[in-house]
Amino acid sequence: MTLVLTRGDLETVLEPEACLAALREGFRRADGVSVPGQRVRTDLPFPGTATALIPGLLPGIEAYTVKVNAKFPGARPALRGVVCLHGGRDGELLALLDSATVTAWRTGLAAALGTHVLAGASDGPVGVIGAGAQAELVLCGLTVLRGRRDLVVHDTDAGRAAAFAARHGGRTVGSAAEVAAAAHVVLLATWSRAPLLSLADTRDGQHLTGLGADEPGKQELARDLLETAFLVVDDRELAAASGALAAAGLPAGSADATLGEILRGDHPGRTDPAARSVYAPVGLPWQDLALAWLAYERAGREGVGRRIDLLA
Repeated sequence: MTLVLTRGDLETVLEPEACLAALREGFRRADGVSVPGQRVRTDLPFPGTATALIPGLLPGIEAYTVKVNAKFPGARPALRGVVCLHGGRDGELLALLDSATVTAWRTGLAAALGTHVLAGASDGPVGVIGAGAQAELVLCGLTVLRGRRDLVVHDTDAGRAAAFAARHGGRTVGSAAEVAAAAHVVLLATWSRAPLLSLADTRDGQHLTGLGADEPGKQELARDLLETAFLVVDDRELAAASGALAAAGLPAGSADATLGEILRGDHPGRTDPAARSVYAPVGLPWQDLALAWLAYERAGREGVGRRIDLLA
């Protein structure tokens, strides 16, 4: 029997604190897997793209994930798909999970973790550029990790920016540059295909996390900013193939560290509080497994979801 978990089911069983703990542990241990994760993407004869992330693997979990997403920027929601959770012993399809929810939670909370690690102890304002689902989860994770901060928001959709600011007790501004001028920590989660911020828009000691450059052609941060900042990614080769490094024409070696290296203690992280720092993840298959396994186990204990026999 296969357990089907909808968005509502996942929001019932997932908790930010438990997810953050699972992601932190995953970053520390993921390099112990001998099979590298792959990210496969293709254009379509429709106004969108298809992406698959395979396989999601972590030491100690006898299961793996395969995620298939449709990304259609003009649709609402813009991302739809499914995460397949398979048993590692015989390939049994243990669960089908709504991919949009898993992706938003793992991407947003992993970004919150990276932001918290790199941003230092400052209690300065947080800025959001792109007031969508991923920004919601980043802000949720940062609230857990760092407590509430003053908030400034910008989105190309002024109504969406206003609603986001109202939900979180913040204020809106008219441009990405105004966010960077007002905030100590800047979060970007957009579909932009041209840099929204350059070195001149930022200042010493500031931290920026960019989530938008997760496939070829998307870019949020300019090359001069990435070259100057203490730059951290989740995977050097993927970032250089399809992430922020690729968008800026930079090689894999341009990244100063990975978040896993910092969390394991293999790299000290940002040691100069006056330096700018950037976290520019692409998103890794093991992150899907970390949250899918968490949801699957808890749903099983609490009787959440619906079981179906796909072989009937």
